[in-house]
Amino acid sequence: MTLPARVLAGRLPRDLHPVAWWCWALGLAMAASLTTNPLTLLLIMAVAILVVVARRAEHPWAQAFRIYLWMALAIVVIRVGFRIVFPGPQGGTVLISLPEIPLPGWVAGVQLLGPVTVEGLLSGLYDGLRLAALIICVGAANALANPKRLLKSLPPALYEMGTALVVAVTIIPQLADAVRRVRAAQRLRGGPTGRVARVRRFLVPVLEDALERSLALAAGMDTRGYGRAPGASRLERRTTGALLLAGLVGISVGVYAILDQTAPRLLARPMLLAGIALALVGLWSAGRRVTRTRYRPDRWRLPELATVACGLVVAWSAWVVARDHIALAYPGVDAPPTMTLSLLVAVLVGAAPALLTPPPARPALAVARRAVPPSSQPAPPRSKAGVPT
Repeated sequence: MTLPARVLAGRLPRDLHPVAWWCWALGLAMAASLTTNPLTLLLIMAVAILVVVARRAEHPWAQAFRIYLWMALAIVVIRVGFRIVFPGPQGGTVLISLPEIPLPGWVAGVQLLGPVTVEGLLSGLYDGLRLAALIICVGAANALANPKRLLKSLPPALYEMGTALVVAVTIIPQLADAVRRVRAAQRLRGGPTGRVARVRRFLVPVLEDALERSLALAAGMDTRGYGRAPGASRLERRTTGALLLAGLVGISVGVYAILDQTAPRLLARPMLLAGIALALVGLWSAGRRVTRTRYRPDRWRLPELATVACGLVVAWSAWVVARDHIALAYPGVDAPPTMTLSLLVAVLVGAAPALLTPPPARPALAVARRAVPPSSQPAPPRSKAGVPT
């Protein structure tokens, strides 16, 4: 029995649409921002890590996910450390009593050291876990989505803004790639073994390599004419700018009116919808003036839609819990946190892309290395002294 061609094409190794991965990760991040429940936050982080391990490709930016994990751990430790250094006037069960350092009167309300309570440490732990979950969700999107394809998938009007955004988001993967190559080169060359000397020989090449790659990217974008829109008159530029500005003002006023219940209802949803409409017209007008082409544009298929749906389910479930069950979303530090079965199942839906998406495509260089056994690879040339050149 043969599978249909469409189903078989959906399971062949290929890279998923980068926007789908970002939508899924933003859904997890939204769910993490709507709760301080440590059980929910740990489950969200576990879901993100599971999907990254299952669907991470062999690209330089995918190998930088461990940096985000270390950043998340550092954030939790720093947040708990701040609760120890600045405990605040929060009562509770005293875990350890540190000598309080007196401060001048102009910093009234700030306490330096003093009694460290269990409730204060738990409060710092909950806040740190929420920030760590956000970092891990962003790192998961950055490890799974191809930044070059993400830049190619942006609308024409947002292309210049997206270029700066992609460069900013991929700075950590670039540093990770530079760290890997510099470490391999220094291991081959040898050199001083002192800790200070190793740090100096390590940091300078890494920063120099990242700077050179950034300058090369900027020069390449300038050569290809990014950010240039020829053939636009002054009236067209002013009209496009006015539409975008009016849309931004309408969206800001509408969001403020929705959040503020005392504002007139005419300024709420009608103003928000009008602002969105003006912004879309402005983006369409700006996109007409961008002259760029796309070779083989990425298509949305069933795995992409399923991935986005999983992220939306997790975000919607967390929003419902934060609205109807405040004690479950924001548990106190005086009682152990709990989790319902429905919330557990909703968060676990976020791990479905590990099974619903096709395996990632391997780079051509990695496939070639795997195909050739190590014994059959040509040996490096050697000098007369027998040292590899």
